[in-house]
Amino acid sequence: MRKVAILVDGNFYLRRHHSHFGAKRASNPRKVARDLWIHCMKHLDRDKDQIYRILFYDCPPVTKRVHHPLTNNAVVLEKTATAIFRKAFFKEIVRWGNVALRLGHLDEDNARWHIRDPKLHKQVITGRQPAANLTEDDYVYLAPQKGVDMRIGLDIASLTLKKLVDKIILISGDSDFVPAAKLARREGVQFYLDPMRNPIRPDLSEHIDGLKTTLPPLPPALPKPPQV
Repeated sequence: MRKVAILVDGNFYLRRHHSHFGAKRASNPRKVARDLWIHCMKHLDRDKDQIYRILFYDCPPVTKRVHHPLTNNAVVLEKTATAIFRKAFFKEIVRWGNVALRLGHLDEDNARWHIRDPKLHKQVITGRQPAANLTEDDYVYLAPQKGVDMRIGLDIASLTLKKLVDKIILISGDSDFVPAAKLARREGVQFYLDPMRNPIRPDLSEHIDGLKTTLPPLPPALPKPPQV
């Protein structure tokens, strides 16, 4: 049996899950955890593969007190929906066997308020949407992740050089993994990428053994009713 490690870029997975399944399902920690488990297990060939470990990489949420840029009201980030979801989701996945939670940290010194919807942000920047029309819910407080990519790279190298696995599956849309993927393949470890239907650079195919996603396809759009 081939031993398989599945490495999950957590922030990437949660964003793609939200885009694919919608906000309602993406706000339920238990359902998202179940979706993640199914997503990972579908990568395994039952006759050939044995799961070594699922490694989930993310950062604990920011918990400090900040002021909203629109209203100047105090916001306790620990009590926001994002922080509550992350904590509950982490508790769900660590209850599984063969799962490890790898946490980096958020760079609070460079955290900023952003417009939540990229399309709305672009409309404001181009002047098609007046900034005065924005509401409190249009903003989100974001901090850059630190240490996540480094942990992914180190774990790929460690799994490879210690010969703990025969196959690595990385769920990510980032290209920073390429040096680690090259090392794994040189040492005889199969390396597969799951970008969850996210576009990736065409030249990445030369650095991996396969490209596959287990994300279910979206249902076909319903036909528009005829004009009367």
